[in-house]
Amino acid sequence: MSSIGPIESVLVANRGEIARRVFRSCRDLGLRTVAVHTDADARTPHVRDADVAIRVDSYLDAAQVLAAAREAGADAIHPGYGFLSENAAFARAVRDAGLVWVGPPPEAMEAMARKDHAREIAVAAGVPVVPRGEDAGFPVLVKAAAGGGGKGMRVVRSAAELDEAKAAAAREAASAFGDDTLLIEKYVERGRHIEVQVFGDSHGRVIHLGTRDCSAQRRHQKVVEEAPAPTLTDHQRALVQDSAVALAAQVGYTNAGTVEFLLDEATGEPYFLEMNTRLQVEHPVTEEVTGLDLVELQLRVAAGEPLGIAQDDVATTGHAIEVRIYAEDPYAGFLPQAGTARLVRWPAGVRADHALESGQVVSTAYDPMLGKVVVHAADREAARLALVDALDETAILGVTTNTGFLRQLVAGDEFRDATIDTAWLDRHEPARPSADVARTCVAWVSAMLAAMRGTGHPFQSDGWRAGADPVATVVDLDRPVRVDRRLGTVDGVPVRQHSAESHVLDLSVAGVRHRAVVNVQPHRAEAVHHGQWFDLTPPDPAAGHEVAGDGTITSPMPGTVLDVRVGEGEAVEEGQVLGVVEAMKMELALRAPYAGTVTRVAAAVGGQVALGALLFEVTAHE
Repeated sequence: MSSIGPIESVLVANRGEIARRVFRSCRDLGLRTVAVHTDADARTPHVRDADVAIRVDSYLDAAQVLAAAREAGADAIHPGYGFLSENAAFARAVRDAGLVWVGPPPEAMEAMARKDHAREIAVAAGVPVVPRGEDAGFPVLVKAAAGGGGKGMRVVRSAAELDEAKAAAAREAASAFGDDTLLIEKYVERGRHIEVQVFGDSHGRVIHLGTRDCSAQRRHQKVVEEAPAPTLTDHQRALVQDSAVALAAQVGYTNAGTVEFLLDEATGEPYFLEMNTRLQVEHPVTEEVTGLDLVELQLRVAAGEPLGIAQDDVATTGHAIEVRIYAEDPYAGFLPQAGTARLVRWPAGVRADHALESGQVVSTAYDPMLGKVVVHAADREAARLALVDALDETAILGVTTNTGFLRQLVAGDEFRDATIDTAWLDRHEPARPSADVARTCVAWVSAMLAAMRGTGHPFQSDGWRAGADPVATVVDLDRPVRVDRRLGTVDGVPVRQHSAESHVLDLSVAGVRHRAVVNVQPHRAEAVHHGQWFDLTPPDPAAGHEVAGDGTITSPMPGTVLDVRVGEGEAVEEGQVLGVVEAMKMELALRAPYAGTVTRVAAAVGGQVALGALLFEVTAHE
């Protein structure tokens, strides 16, 4: 076993892909690894990756995590991101227990945790800040002072909307952070999210590792990140980098951190937003362009070693882009999704940080991010095109994800031209992709299977094996599809098969070549094309279909009932909020479709509800 100073064994107080990521660097350094897991995660990849695994009731239970570290004989705790990663009390408890905390000192975490305090420190360090207060004029941004991640944040465009927005943001902030204190600042209508990776050691050195652009966001949650940030002027780049270092030095920062800025496109001025006192989800793009292992740097700095690199030693090569794969439906308001990932394929030849595999259950108990796909190339356009190809190879069947949406986004002109601002996705509703190619692929495979029963299977490296001459057949999917194998047509459209192996079908449709991951089983017909999952399974005629009336309000996502505001027999007005459902950082109000009387309340505060579960019924007034 190797060691880095006092560290021989590292417990990661996290799960999923970030736990696996930290374990990877630990293994490279010869360090022993310890995982913690809940019952739901007992058989997941991050548990298998570790040398030792300890059960806990919750990843948020600091006492159990510390007890697990003692039981496993760990010397250090790495918090990953989310959960306890920015909990200064936990960091202090780790230090008090005689363990090494792989992160910044709790004093710096506390200083930067609140946006109001962080702003004061930024001003003292000479860092530009956004104008504050309602006097700045509408629109304004109402946001939680005690946290980030888009929680407790509302854009308010008029004074009439302010009270309701403040109430909703305060409730969300109290639930997420235990603190409902709010800030009100000028809202930059068109801005870009620019951030700077900083690193400090305990020997007085603070450096930056360049910029990132994280402007592609939905509801203040990042979906695409890249490094270095494109289109910045030399002045802008120097200003944010120098400001980030000055801020970190002002607060006595050590270990990895990220200073975030909002670049006002109207004025070209950058404003300080916040500092994230942890490793970021998007750290891989910085690693790809600098060639540095940020987790290794974290471990060495935590062990008391100097950084070992000076600012002049940091150089960036090429361009890197990362996308976050989420369990959500971008074509239905980005609502969280759940289910069993029947078949999972991650792209080859690029970096894919993930902890999702075939057969794994995706629930709403944790963050919706399933993994990250990262590409690095000589320049931005080469990286963008490589990312499109990588997303074409990414397939998750059984759970709706944003993969197809991401493919659509990065293939578009706006991303190509780097003109996307932080509110662009909120202004542009994505168009749901057509299922035509996926349906053609599934129908072709289904017809081949029907002709080949008893003679083999369709996904042979040498193509289809049929025991009879091709014949025309009608395949029942979500709608009937006619396949003529003799003519090589599907619904009259010419097709040509190039290969079929391991569920991957390479098929030309009307002269255009496509790849799809196809899964055809006795009671299942589905495919992923351009990253989008299409469930084309024919409806079960024996199941019947219950048609909900206009007054039935069902849950638009699997989650938790946060609030019930009405009772049975209560009169309501059109648009009145009946209740609130929350899941995976998203809070959604359920409203009366028209004026009437509440005739049923099936929701209870704190109750877990499935997608489509009936929650309220309203009968219209005559």
